[in-house]
Amino acid sequence: MENQERNISLIIAVAENNVIGKDNTLIWRLSEDLKNFKRLTSGHSIIMGRKTYDSIGKPLPKRHNIIVSRNKDLKIEGCHVVHSLEDAYSLAMELDGKEEIFVIGGANIYTQALADANRIHLTAVHADPEGDAFFDLNLLEGWETVDSRFYAKDEKNEYDFVISLLLREER
Repeated sequence: MENQERNISLIIAVAENNVIGKDNTLIWRLSEDLKNFKRLTSGHSIIMGRKTYDSIGKPLPKRHNIIVSRNKDLKIEGCHVVHSLEDAYSLAMELDGKEEIFVIGGANIYTQALADANRIHLTAVHADPEGDAFFDLNLLEGWETVDSRFYAKDEKNEYDFVISLLLREER
């Protein structure tokens, strides 16, 4: 499917050492990042792998939750299960036809979706935590940062971080 009628966005939080998670969980508490995630994704389709869904534990409200899984028998109440990213994109367009479709993880899904994406909502976390799930920030070379905002560590945000919007030039 051509990207002309849709914007595929990765929404991802990455530490300075490329860590995005550990033991299938988020490894930081960033209240402002979670608010940003909710604001951006509400009313849209979100695409995730099954492990990411398991870490969340329930369908996220006010969104079409689309789970990509190789398990042909998987059924999850309140979610749509598909077996490829392309099927996920097609279903998202069918369900709500929104201009922006969000890919929310995990590492394998991000890697697969990067070639299709034309936007990245990146939270760069100023930390070097231990982890077992990674996203290589070097893959973002050639993307243009068009907006960014710094957030300082405080009682609700465990680390300093920057939320940026990156765009890919038209191919």
